[in-house]
Amino acid sequence: MPSFTPGDDPGSSFPELLRRIGLTADAGAGGDTAADQLHLPHATTCVALKYVDGVVMAGDRRATAGNLISHRAMEKVVQADRHSAVAIAGAAGPAMEMVRMFQLQLEHYEKVEGKALSLEGKANQLSTMVRGNLPAALRGMVVVPIFAGYDVRRECGRLWDYDATGGRYEERDYVTTGSGSLHAGTVIKVGFEDDLTRDAAINLAARSLWEAADADSATGGPDALRGIYPVMVAIDADGLERIADDDLAVRYEAIASEVRDR
Repeated sequence: MPSFTPGDDPGSSFPELLRRIGLTADAGAGGDTAADQLHLPHATTCVALKYVDGVVMAGDRRATAGNLISHRAMEKVVQADRHSAVAIAGAAGPAMEMVRMFQLQLEHYEKVEGKALSLEGKANQLSTMVRGNLPAALRGMVVVPIFAGYDVRRECGRLWDYDATGGRYEERDYVTTGSGSLHAGTVIKVGFEDDLTRDAAINLAARSLWEAADADSATGGPDALRGIYPVMVAIDADGLERIADDDLAVRYEAIASEVRDR
């Protein structure tokens, strides 16, 4: 185990601990040409929105590499801890590595400090990690996450989006990211209300991804044949709960029936 003098102690920062012992990876590693980046799997559309008791976060399952579907069942919404989650869009490899590091950082902080980091502190920590990916982003491996969770101090749901430079922006009602974000965001904008129930928020998130998949080839819609549905979670005072595929199957069949009738 590494040891440090009192003046050199990295404290509760897990990335700083890795840097001190020489295990930090080069964020700029990777190919230099556009051709190299063309075949990297990319994650696409994710959404998050508030409801009266918390937040709902959802992401489609398709990953693309150029014009090819590289994965049909990628999970882009990942639990960070009991009361928060991250949704990723962009280069899949760096994004998943960033999420794993973020999970370790939150766990490390809680073990060292004896308490969980505040929700805003988690958002700031993720911002630092996105900023650290900037050299790779300049080579085409951009990561643009969404962070959302339930703030146990304020007793409400909160959500943030980011840009490639690590800019952190708290949104009031909803946020979308990825190639289908324009279409998904338009659906949520039209249907959003301040007093949305959990059930209504889930339906609205499901509908937004349906419309995004209908207009954007990089966004995957519900795949009833393979039993693949978006990853969707609800986070409130009781913690994070993943919405079951059986539940989503019923909701998407209702959307499909409505579209057929129309």
